[in-house]
Amino acid sequence: MKLDLAHDLNHILRVVKTTKKLCKQERAVGEIAIPAAYLHDCFSYPKDHPDRAQSSIMAADKAIDFLKSINYPEYYFPDIRHAIVAHSFSANVDALTLEAKIVQDADRLDALGAIGIARCIQVGAKLERQLYSSIDMFCDNRTPDDGTYTLDHFYTKLLTLAASMKTPSGLTEAQSRTDFMRDYLKQLALEVQEN
Repeated sequence: MKLDLAHDLNHILRVVKTTKKLCKQERAVGEIAIPAAYLHDCFSYPKDHPDRAQSSIMAADKAIDFLKSINYPEYYFPDIRHAIVAHSFSANVDALTLEAKIVQDADRLDALGAIGIARCIQVGAKLERQLYSSIDMFCDNRTPDDGTYTLDHFYTKLLTLAASMKTPSGLTEAQSRTDFMRDYLKQLALEVQEN
């Protein structure tokens, strides 16, 4: 299996950093959210795997096994497990606790802004997708197809993520990062499209 560069150690560290920030802003329990953030992607099927939606369940089980092995306090396990399962966009599980909402927001924030653009392009390149459609680059007159064009992922998912944020702090940051992505699209149009 090839290394998923969009979900590497740097991704984990960014999600942990954002989780710590959101925990402070939202007054959440770090003993739940921070281990969940560190371990949220300890197992992950490739983006194009048929069982992709099961990744967070597998990761949660693996994370709890690890936490047991280091004698982490067991009373945190149910909430840590839930935070890991619920973080995944593909799993489509409601985040029921503040800590789960924070981990979900932190992970989704890493798909937005400058780093989100870079990660989107990384994934598209790995899956050998074209960068954009030369016919209708910005999906003005067609249904977005992110299975063919990387840029279409902005329209199928990324530009809608801000609306899925569960915490006020996450929403504020998501809106700022989404604005940056819209500016990127405007610049891309200037560079690529004919006058």
